[in-house]
This record gives sequence, C-alpha cells and structure tokens, in this order.
Amino acid sequence: MLNNKRLMLFLSMTCLIFIGLVMIYSSSYIWAEYKFDNGLKYVIQQSIFAIFGYFLIYIILKIDSNIFYNKAKVFLIISFILLILVLIPGIGVVRNGSRSWFGIGSFGIQPSEAMKLAIIIFSAKYLSKLKKTEKIKSVIPIIILLGLSFLLIMLQPDFGTGFILVMSVVLLLFISGVDMKYFYILGIIGIVGAVILILIAPYRLDRITSFINPWEDPLGTGFQIIQSLYAIGPGGIFGFGFLNSRQKHFYLPEPQTDFIFSIICEEFGVFGALVVISLFVILIAMIIKLALAQDDLFKKYVIFGLGFQIIFQTLLNLSVVVGLIPVTGVTLPFISYGGSSLLVTMTSIGIILNLTKNKA
Repeated sequence: MLNNKRLMLFLSMTCLIFIGLVMIYSSSYIWAEYKFDNGLKYVIQQSIFAIFGYFLIYIILKIDSNIFYNKAKVFLIISFILLILVLIPGIGVVRNGSRSWFGIGSFGIQPSEAMKLAIIIFSAKYLSKLKKTEKIKSVIPIIILLGLSFLLIMLQPDFGTGFILVMSVVLLLFISGVDMKYFYILGIIGIVGAVILILIAPYRLDRITSFINPWEDPLGTGFQIIQSLYAIGPGGIFGFGFLNSRQKHFYLPEPQTDFIFSIICEEFGVFGALVVISLFVILIAMIIKLALAQDDLFKKYVIFGLGFQIIFQTLLNLSVVVGLIPVTGVTLPFISYGGSSLLVTMTSIGIILNLTKNKA
C-alpha cells in the first residue's frame, strides 16, 4: 500500500510521464513522418519504455530492500564494466557525436545512466558505515571512484551526465557531515578540471561563446538556443494550443529531446510551464520528506542522492532551454524522449518507494 507521500510521489511521476508522451507526439510527429514515414514512431518507442518502467517499479517493490545494501558493490562493478565496454568500437554506438550507447535495433541504452544509480547506492552504503565522515581521508575512496566514473563518461564524451553524477555525490558527502573546508578544495579542483576540459575540446568553448551571445553565430553554434527562445517567447500566457507549435516545423532541431520544454511553453504558454514545474516541485518535495523520515542512514542517503540527481537534471535542462547556461545535452526527466533516461528515473522512483515501504 502507498501512504500519502509515496502516493503523491507516484502520481506526480505518472502525470509527468503522461505529459511527456503527449508532448513527444506533438513535438516529433512532423519530423518522424518526414524521416520514418511514421508520425507515431517516437511516442510509440517512449511508450514501450514507459510500460517497461512501470513493470520495473512493480518488480522493485516486490524485492527485499536489503538487496540494494548487500549488492551495492556488484552494481558498481557491473556499471564500470559497461562504461568501459561502451567505449570499444563495434560494441558502443556513436550517436550525436558521443560513443555513449549500446544499440539494440532502433533502441539505445546508455550505461552512464546505470552508473548514476550504482554510485549513489554504493556511496550511501559506504557513508552509512562510517563513524566519522568529517575527515576528508575517510571519503577518499568515494572521491576516487567518482573521478574514475567521471573520466569514463567524459571519454564518450557526455559532460551533462558526468556533471549530474559528480554534483549529486558531492552533495551527498555534504549532508553526510564532511567538513565544509574540503568542499572549497574540491571546488578549486573542479574549476581547474573544467578549464582543462574546455581547452582540450574546442566545441565546448564554442558552446560557451554561443551561450554568451548566440546571435554572433545564429546559423551555427547559437542556432538551438535562438530557436528555443523563439518558441518560448511568443507562447504568452496560454500558448498557441496543442499541436500548434511553429518551431517544431524543422526549426528547432530534435524538439522531442533536450528542448521539449520549449515546445510546451510555445503550445501551452506560462500556464503549461507552471503546471510542469509544479509537478516537479511536488515530486522533489515528496522525495525530501521521505528521506527525512528515515532513521536508517543508508536509506536516507540513497533517497537524498537519487533526489539530488533528479533535481540537478531538471535544473540543468530548464536552464539550458531558457538560455541561462550553455547547451549540455541533458534531457528533462520523465518528459523528454529518451528510453535510458526514462528507465533510470523511473527505477530511481521505484527504489525510493521500495526503501520507504516500512517507514515514510
């Protein structure tokens, strides 16, 4: 049985998934009809992943919650193996310039998404066993594992996923009681690392310059963000109405993925944007309340860590869409087209519901 907080969490997730399916159809049917001669292609594929996601949640709710604690190391090792395998030509598939996928027909699975779950579960177990976590040496193993996973993800490359993974673990270290002065050191290391990443990959510098002034190269690096703003701006209070977006007519590239929120704003205006944001606020509030209600440190840390990932991914996507930060290639949880992202976020909710069965 689901109590009030767990029920609200499940219902808010379901509402977001439903909105996502509706908007994936609206934003993609023109492109899908042109490219595949099937306007329903993207929404059908996402629906299959959604159905499988609900099945996964059902299975997760049936298993013993102790399996996450007992098998944390196994989950982590498997995720590392998958991250290595995907980098091997012939095994990993290149899509949109990144070797981040295992291709299965027209479907694709990203192992970096599995790592997001595995490293949170392992870090939660490690931190829950420590007597004192205020000394940085006590969490060095986590920092090393975090650095290795980030490096493997950046070799694909996939900066957005790597950033979400790092920030969620760092925030988990913070709430576990690690002294604040060590975060200044980590911050300096992060800044230096970011500068190095920009210098070794000029396209990242192009993204930053296009973010600062997208109109400097309106048909190149600034094209996506300009078209996104053209979608959001005219939407007004209530938008142009369902299916009436103009930017999805081959202006905004792949609108069903990273920039689906732009189409929501264009078709449903400020009202539609507020509905989506409100559902995310409810979902995140329920996760935080469920985490705070736990006495078991492992469960508390896992729930917080998975919640942090959803928060960071949502904020990153929305910030990109409205032009606050450079393009990162991060999807909007539960809503954007992308089977791996949907399965992992639904699995996260399933794990949270499992861990809070006895106390919420």
